[in-house]
Amino acid sequence: MAVVAVWKCDRDGSLFDNKKEAEAYDKMFELAETITLFLNHEISDIDEQTSVKIGLALARRRDDLLKACKGKTDALLPQTEPEDSEEEATTDPDLDTPPDEDREENVTELASGQ
Repeated sequence: MAVVAVWKCDRDGSLFDNKKEAEAYDKMFELAETITLFLNHEISDIDEQTSVKIGLALARRRDDLLKACKGKTDALLPQTEPEDSEEEATTDPDLDTPPDEDREENVTELASGQ
């Protein structure tokens, strides 16, 4: 049996295969919580559910929000995709296949009785 290390977010149950991604995700939630508290303090008639949604949206788009604050205001606008996308026609189906997780060479046997 193989042992795989994973990091689980206790806020929503998301799983990560490395610690760096898990910590970045947790920091995003911490920022969202701080934004939510800020909104509740600054806007007295906002309901908590709305402030949480806004906090999460801004935290998820943190990098775009920073760009907007520095003058690139269109960074927060929704990105539109071209209608006639050539990507779909040039996609190689062999590149989209997931790796074979049951491959024997990826499994290390453990010695019993040691």
